[in-house]
Amino acid sequence: MRLQGQRVHSARSEAADGAPPSAGPAGPAGPREQLLTNDTAAAYRQVLAEGVERVADRIAGTRHPFTGITPARLAPQVAGIDLDRPLGDVTAALDELDTVYLRDAVYFHHPRYLAHLNCPVVIPALLGEAVLTAVNSSLDTWDQSAGGTLIEQRLIDWTAERIGLGPAADGIFTSGGTQSNLQAMLLAREEACLAAGAGAAERAALLPRLRILTSEAGHFSIRKAATLLGLSPEAVVPLATDDRRRMSPAALARELDRCRREDLPVMAVVATAGTTDFGTIDPLPEIARQCAEAGVWLHVDAAYGCGLLVSPTRRHLLAGIEQADSVTVDYHKSFFQPVSSSALLVRDRVVLRHATYHADYLNPARMVEQRIPNQVDKSLQTTRRFDALKLWLTLRIMGADGIGALFDEVVDRAAGAWELLEADPRFEVVTRSQLSTVVFRYLPEPGPARDLADEANLYAREALAASGAALVAGTRVDGRHYLKFTLLNPATTLDDVAQVRDLIVTHARQYLTERLDRRLQCQPA
Repeated sequence: MRLQGQRVHSARSEAADGAPPSAGPAGPAGPREQLLTNDTAAAYRQVLAEGVERVADRIAGTRHPFTGITPARLAPQVAGIDLDRPLGDVTAALDELDTVYLRDAVYFHHPRYLAHLNCPVVIPALLGEAVLTAVNSSLDTWDQSAGGTLIEQRLIDWTAERIGLGPAADGIFTSGGTQSNLQAMLLAREEACLAAGAGAAERAALLPRLRILTSEAGHFSIRKAATLLGLSPEAVVPLATDDRRRMSPAALARELDRCRREDLPVMAVVATAGTTDFGTIDPLPEIARQCAEAGVWLHVDAAYGCGLLVSPTRRHLLAGIEQADSVTVDYHKSFFQPVSSSALLVRDRVVLRHATYHADYLNPARMVEQRIPNQVDKSLQTTRRFDALKLWLTLRIMGADGIGALFDEVVDRAAGAWELLEADPRFEVVTRSQLSTVVFRYLPEPGPARDLADEANLYAREALAASGAALVAGTRVDGRHYLKFTLLNPATTLDDVAQVRDLIVTHARQYLTERLDRRLQCQPA
């Protein structure tokens, strides 16, 4: 990829945790000169350039994804800063920022960051971030955003077309998957109330009976949404998964039947296209068929798996998603966008009316008659960033196929990592992901060490993080502690994976040796 006018920065010679030298402009002096205006554009250019240089040098010189800093070590440095005494100098502020943030930040761009669903970001999106923060459009109303409104709407239409939701589809950008899932459940709840003919008086009796069916491997945000929406503690019903950790259609059928017999209206079925732990995709066509027959709202949480929408080779894995009533997508996971960049899509734009409230000072109802597009009419948020610009510039510079090729790379790498661990007798591996996660654990030899497997894996993860050499995630599977690789960086190689694997073995064995030695020492002579 080549960006017009892009500068290439050389790496600093100092280690990742060394402080860069102080040099650069002092920046505008007085409070008024700190505002970005016609008169301070030159200072803006100069100050931002120093910040970009500082970050670029730090990234270029990063040798590990983390320094291993602990809260106990870093917190006093942050707490000791007197925020009532400004430094009055850009370079000094950046020097200070380096010691309390940049030096010890977790760097997702590093190939041995293998923990959570955090991706390295593409440069066109960073360009978008710089533009959108400077112009500072608010995407709630047309008279605050103008072209920004149209760009966001075009991206919503483009995503809906990629999903296949049909000509009546619409949606809105959100802060992330949790907000998208919350809004989807809000729409599903309101549609369920309408279907039941529940007016204000009947809602109090109906809400405790509403049910949401989702996989036991589904995202916790669905439970959070149910609580925020005033549903009962029993509202979210976890369904059993098959041996591939996907929602069992048989379990869904049984629960739909039970809810029908017990007069518990199912307001939504939530299928997952990319579970956080296992990267698995629920059997969407069969789930969609059952929902259609039962007349139940189908929401697909594709926050992780949405990268398949642009995959040159794996789009078929999302077959059935086009039958959903609503879909969550997180561009900041598998489209390599900076946080935040997400959206909720719906099959029928009419349902978005459940999020519509009019204020005379902002979006009076008459604007609808005048066909003035106000995005706040569809959003849970009012003031809202122009996050869509990042995706827009990414598509206009590198294209959807370019994004999809990057996502294919990480899925291929995860398949290789799974094979690497599956063939290693020192490890136990859970189901093979359809996306880019690998869940596994170090498994000691049978005997006393095997009983300490959970503790050994927990220790290995913590010791690895403390060393800063690599970061991996952890989870529980069937009551046992496991580790997890989440691969979202195309720069990660199988050699990186192998070296992290060996570090895990080293730390786990060290723990076991120390524990077993202490146990022997405590035995009576």
